[in-house]
Amino acid sequence: MADQGNSTVSLTAGKAELTVDPQNGGRLTSLRISDLELLRQGPRYGAFPMVPWCGRMELGQFRNGGAVHQMPINAEPHAIHGTGRDAAWRVVSVDESSATLTVDLAEPWPYPGRVTQLIELTEDSLTLTMRVETTGQPFPAQVGWHPWFRRNLDSGNEIQLDFTPAWQEERGDNYLPTGRHITPEPGPWDDCFGMPDGTTVTLTWPHALELKITSPAQWVVVFDEKPEAACVEPQSGPPNGLNTHPRPVTAGDPLELSTTWSWRLLD
Repeated sequence: MADQGNSTVSLTAGKAELTVDPQNGGRLTSLRISDLELLRQGPRYGAFPMVPWCGRMELGQFRNGGAVHQMPINAEPHAIHGTGRDAAWRVVSVDESSATLTVDLAEPWPYPGRVTQLIELTEDSLTLTMRVETTGQPFPAQVGWHPWFRRNLDSGNEIQLDFTPAWQEERGDNYLPTGRHITPEPGPWDDCFGMPDGTTVTLTWPHALELKITSPAQWVVVFDEKPEAACVEPQSGPPNGLNTHPRPVTAGDPLELSTTWSWRLLD
């Protein structure tokens, strides 16, 4: 349950325990299955929502109609991962195994809106659902999640990733998609992949745990270039998508996306 200071939310279902920090970007700070901690620890890690854009935005700029907007540069020379991860979210409701959080879009984002995140934990799965609504004029938006999974769960075996994308977004020297689809290349990756039938990625820690990430999202970014963790990020559009694949959020058409992580213990 949420504590009196609204600093953390703890959910439980069977042997699954989840901790959420609304004040730190609505981020999941811990996911323990039995005695296994799946997420890299630290205030900038865990698993955080990416909203109202995902990944890098070229030079921190996007267009909406005739207007050009500048976001703060935080991944030189680009803006990265949205503003939601830096905001304090509000707890709307919470019970033993689910919670609902909201945050109002505000400066430096130029358009009024609201984001709602529903978190639902069961004994063998976690479902995250994010919804973006405008409270004013239409604007383009993206949603996604950025989990940092530990590469090793103290079992002595490194994480293994298994997925079959239809294509890989060619990455330019500026780390943005060029617009060309190429045959998927072997890792390590800091790359976006197309999965037009929806995201399905299986993470296996041999002799410990298997976790499957699914989502209707047709793009997934995989980042496994660091020794401490690997990231599998389902998202509603590719990096720089506010410029290349704008999805308008209007009063009658909010943006909503979900992802489910399901797991089973091994051996």
